[in-house]
Amino acid sequence: MSSTSAATKMSRLVFNHYLAPRIFSNPAHLTASTKIFTALSPATVAGFRYLSSSPPTAEDKPNPENSQTHQDVKAVVSYWGVTPPKFTREDGSAWPWNSFRPWESYKADTSIDVKKHHHPATFTDKFAYWTVQVLKYPTYLFFQRRHMCHAMLLETVAAVPGMVGGMLLHCKSLRRFEHSGGWIKALLEEAENERMHLMTFIDVSQPQWYERALVFAVQGFFFNFYFLTYMVSPKLAHRITGYLEEEAVNSYTEFLKDLDNGSFENVPAPAIAIDYWRLPANATLRDVIVVIRADEAHHRDINHYASDIQCQGMELKEAPAPIGYH
Repeated sequence: MSSTSAATKMSRLVFNHYLAPRIFSNPAHLTASTKIFTALSPATVAGFRYLSSSPPTAEDKPNPENSQTHQDVKAVVSYWGVTPPKFTREDGSAWPWNSFRPWESYKADTSIDVKKHHHPATFTDKFAYWTVQVLKYPTYLFFQRRHMCHAMLLETVAAVPGMVGGMLLHCKSLRRFEHSGGWIKALLEEAENERMHLMTFIDVSQPQWYERALVFAVQGFFFNFYFLTYMVSPKLAHRITGYLEEEAVNSYTEFLKDLDNGSFENVPAPAIAIDYWRLPANATLRDVIVVIRADEAHHRDINHYASDIQCQGMELKEAPAPIGYH
């Protein structure tokens, strides 16, 4: 028996009797690991090939029967015991989305008042209001009636406040060893909902390179601006977001006007939108804009409410968060 064959058998013996039982708790995984290990050449097993100075044997040469070895290694995705779940729609068809689950879909409340406006009374309110006004005019001049591109930029910005606020409240909760009153979850829900708006729009239209560059610059500026603002004054940050959501509602109202007068083609709704908002199968882009506008109106209310809580000298944790408020 050559020294190479002896080293290979020894390495298999060590792996099967000592290492494999510690690594693979599932017998099925042990069987799979044994097959994979058996297929490996001595050069790849713990350096045993270097124990011998003999020339390569037939075992060392490529074998057509082992051509799927690399593919087999990739297939062992359950090494950590995590199996990708499978879901179905109500009609029994496979659920195609990994970004959200069936129970995370919902029917939007489109009866909400989309014309509601918080009148700026205090200095904080006026500062927040005019901050949003200053930020909105350059984008209005740039996009004009190109609603789809404007909406995509809007969503990349609107998804920032919920994530920043949720992240900072999360860290605060950890530092102080206290509950958040559900506000961490509520704000992260808002951020995820805004991101789903964007995922819907990119199924309808793709931005140009210069629009992507604009998004990159605007999001980078706004993230840092909002982060610092929230650190200094959360009530100001939430008020800014409230006014930002008011502008989003107005923007989608203009979008609906152009869809109704034929200035913008009312194409079929993307499949992701139909599943996410539980829209009818024959839903159109107009139906999607209606539910997105309703979402923005709810976000408007949540953030103005959060600011009001703190303006009254209370902390967010003292008032239950409107989790699942759509």
